[in-house]
Amino acid sequence: MNFEQVTALKKLLSSSKRIAIVPHKNPDGDAIGSTLALSHYLSKKGHETQVLAPNDFPKFLKWMPGATEILNFERHNTEVKKFIENADLIFTLDFNDFGRVGQMAECLENASAQFIMVDHHQQPSDYAVITYSDVTISSTCEMVYTLIDAMGDRDFIDSDIANCLYTGIMTDTGSFKFKATTSKTHRIVAELMDKGADNTAIHEKVYDTNSPSRLHLLGCALKNMVILEEFNTAYITLTQEELDRYDYEKGDTEGFVNYGLTLNNIRFAVIFIENKDEGIFKISFRSVGDFSVNEFARNHFEGGGHTNAAGGKSEKSLQETIDYFISLLPNYKKELTA
Repeated sequence: MNFEQVTALKKLLSSSKRIAIVPHKNPDGDAIGSTLALSHYLSKKGHETQVLAPNDFPKFLKWMPGATEILNFERHNTEVKKFIENADLIFTLDFNDFGRVGQMAECLENASAQFIMVDHHQQPSDYAVITYSDVTISSTCEMVYTLIDAMGDRDFIDSDIANCLYTGIMTDTGSFKFKATTSKTHRIVAELMDKGADNTAIHEKVYDTNSPSRLHLLGCALKNMVILEEFNTAYITLTQEELDRYDYEKGDTEGFVNYGLTLNNIRFAVIFIENKDEGIFKISFRSVGDFSVNEFARNHFEGGGHTNAAGGKSEKSLQETIDYFISLLPNYKKELTA
């Protein structure tokens, strides 16, 4: 954060406030970790805080300190709307456009509160009085740590905050292997461990709590994988029927798309997952090197994200979506095979 942002934030937080903290729809480890950590921090500063999620989040994140207090817009609609209506400030974390909160968007658009954005995705919208946006930082959790540090409040970081921040950094860096992981990231993680983050327990709770049905679903996904050697690309499909067959629960497909990138010479990996209730195929894109899946998703699938990790959607049938996707690849062959 720069000096002007820190000064402005200190002024906004100089007296007790009612603060809503909002992650994106289908929140992941970074979204839940950053919102809970910020909530714990601001509560310790004397503010009334509430994390308001657009919908539910995976079971493997529900152990996190404060997770049981999160209000879910789909389940606690009235309470969420009331809190937003009466909020003094609204922090939006790990997203930068109201289009990323689904049906909650209208509530945010009509809110009278001032907004503070903390996010590391590309091309932020202009809705906040303070926009802390940095696409070079590994995760929103790393940004929340930096915010707390810039406010001069590192001593406020306790084991609850440390565990939340560690979880988000770990998950959004692919256990510290992605390019955005820097020496500063590791120094922050080391301090979080000193503050009480239990790295072994966090890894176990996030990665080692699979159900048999999830592993069977993974087997189905890998069986469905198609490799397009000409374009150094691999894609996976999962239909609603397949999800239902293996008792899909929210979060079960987390990380499936990355298996494509474990193949030799594959630079572009995609997964298409049907959501019959919404009438769409949700798409996750991953890449290695300089191929920008953010631009690919924005240009062709109403999405976006980071250079090497992005999302999108399609309202076409599975076959139409796949055919369209494959038809685009010749335009990117030079980038994918360089």
